[in-house]
Amino acid sequence: MPDLLDDLHQRGLIEAITDEAGLRRLIAAGPVTCYAGFDPTADSLHVGHLMAIVTLMRFQRAGHRPIAVVGGATGMIGDPSGKSEERNLLTLEQVEANMDGIRAQLEHFLDFGTPETGAIIVNNYDWLGSWSIIDFLRDVGKHFPLGYMLGKESVRKRVEAGISFTEFSYMLLQAVDFAWLLREYDCRLQLGGGDQWGNITAGVEYIRRSTGETAYGMTTPLILTASGVKFGKTEAGAVWLSAERTSPYQFYQYWINSDDRDVVRLLNYFTFLPHERIAELAAAVAEHPERREAQRVLAEEMTNLVHGPEALRAAQQASAVLFGGEVRGLGDQVLREVFGEAPSTVLPRERLRAGIPIVDLLAETGITSSKGEARNLIRGGGAYLNNERVMDESRTVTPADLAGESVLVLRSGKKKYHLVRFE
Repeated sequence: MPDLLDDLHQRGLIEAITDEAGLRRLIAAGPVTCYAGFDPTADSLHVGHLMAIVTLMRFQRAGHRPIAVVGGATGMIGDPSGKSEERNLLTLEQVEANMDGIRAQLEHFLDFGTPETGAIIVNNYDWLGSWSIIDFLRDVGKHFPLGYMLGKESVRKRVEAGISFTEFSYMLLQAVDFAWLLREYDCRLQLGGGDQWGNITAGVEYIRRSTGETAYGMTTPLILTASGVKFGKTEAGAVWLSAERTSPYQFYQYWINSDDRDVVRLLNYFTFLPHERIAELAAAVAEHPERREAQRVLAEEMTNLVHGPEALRAAQQASAVLFGGEVRGLGDQVLREVFGEAPSTVLPRERLRAGIPIVDLLAETGITSSKGEARNLIRGGGAYLNNERVMDESRTVTPADLAGESVLVLRSGKKKYHLVRFE
């Protein structure tokens, strides 16, 4: 098994480390406690958070203890890093509701039960919420010269555009988080994205100035796709880890649609596949990009990681539908997602109960222009109901033919689909 930091370097996961030689000595001396923060701005995390989550998982699998800090306090303030404008402030009630969802998701990825390396979730409101402004300014503010804070790129960019004192103070709060975790859990390593470098180094410096202790910071790269789009964003918005917000099928499709120029990088960043296997997939992209083998493996690995094997199988089944795969049992929601761009027709449920001749249904939905054309389509073997070829032109469609709760799928030839919904 490769050295942890060597493995992270090989995967391209290390953008910067405050003191790599020192961190290597710390890791070599025994288990290290590390942390990453998650602001509760929604009741679900999204794929943009996966870099931090998977990096914590890598440390835990290498024998170290991860801490997930859910920012109950800082989430009410707003981090200026990587932002171009002030964020809407959340109420305590909103933060608490969002934290419940995030906590449940993190428990899916991290092992909380193993002695010594079991993960911990903490809420920084527990130690920041009770501080008075006087104590904060006296005990923390005095360690941060204004020039030092203005020198941070994340702050300097926002000062030019406009930043409130509220967001300006975020760096100090995150520094206090690091110091509190070091004191309570001997946590000496903070992980974060590249846009967190200013906050992370402020924490390392605050610990040095206030306690004389040594702490470390490590950042992972921020991801832009080859097309210049921020990773995790689609035309429909963010790709969420919650199945209620982004279905497993949509999640699977997001990864399988990865650009050839991005897919090997994403395999390195987010999967636990060995380097040899990723090298094989990189060769497959170079030699046979049309087969999209690397994208398929990436989609399988990520859907299984986030949603589990059963959801992966359902997503694979749904994806196969457009290539003639089994339709029955997918459910209305998935079928509407799969055939979202196909034309559709709504008919009364009573008609289905009475039975509809397939010839009538093909003509009425516009799959064919007439009943005569429908009969010719069936005779020629080009008519399909739920991806099963219709052989009998006298066939009647009944409720037993529904693929989901209220939906069935008609098809003409290889790719002309039509969704029929009965209400």
